[in-house]
Order: sequence, then C-alpha cells, then structure tokens
Amino acid sequence: MSEQGTKREGGCMCGAVRFVATDVPSKAGVCHCEMCRRWTGSALIGVTVPTDKVTWSGDALGVIASSHWAERGFCTKCGSGMYFRVTMPGDWFGTTELPIGLFDDANGFEITNEIYIDHKPDSFAYAGMDGRRLLTRQECVEKFGVLDGGGPED
Repeated sequence: MSEQGTKREGGCMCGAVRFVATDVPSKAGVCHCEMCRRWTGSALIGVTVPTDKVTWSGDALGVIASSHWAERGFCTKCGSGMYFRVTMPGDWFGTTELPIGLFDDANGFEITNEIYIDHKPDSFAYAGMDGRRLLTRQECVEKFGVLDGGGPED
C-alpha cells in the first residue's frame, strides 16, 4: 500500500456520517490514554491523515472539545467516534486521527507505534511487537508539549 494517494472510505455504525480520505498511510498507531480508552471502549487504533484530505458527508457529525487542545468528532445519531484532532498549533495540528475500524475495508494497516504504553491495561496485547515504537505518558508529554495535565482534562 502506498503512503501517498491511498484513498479509503468509511463511516459510522448507522451510516449517517461518511467520509472519504486520501493520502491514508498504511502505518497505524495505538493510544492507551484514559480518554481514548473511554472514548472507544478499548484503545484507539488509528491512522493520521492530513485534515484537508478528509471529506465528510451526512448531517450527523457532532464535535466536542475533549480538552483545551483537542476535539473529537462523533455521530450524533449512533454515537460512533469519528475522529480525534489536535486544535492547538504544534506538531499534530492540521492532522486528523481516524479510527481504523471506521474504514469500509480495515485491512492492510500495520501498527508501528503505541503511546501511553504505561497506561495500557494488562489484558491488551498486540502481535508483532518487534520494532514498534513505544512511548510512555511522560515521553508523550515531553515530545508533544500540549499534554500538560495529569488526567482526562489534558
């Protein structure tokens, strides 16, 4: 799968929100922070796509400011979590994290990194750990800077 120009489509559980994303990478990441676990009911397994490469359709896309530096999109009809997006200028600004389970075809992704690894429940295990980049919460705070608090209010 090419890192540039790959087009994928997806949507929420009920179909009221759909999207088309281009420049979708084959490399996926996992976030084990408390907010992502509560939002997804598990861990967020997603891909980072330039925000301007995602086109949304439907009339049920809701948005909530989940912190002072980020927002999350969801379907107002079925509740599916649609995206995570940093709203504060910095390294992740201008990108949208799309959960891979939303894609019509979720095959072909490779998990290459996990963040908040020290918050991962002991019951979670993913195959193919060799070469995967793992970051603790503190390493995320140091790398991304905007994560300045200690809990879900981050």
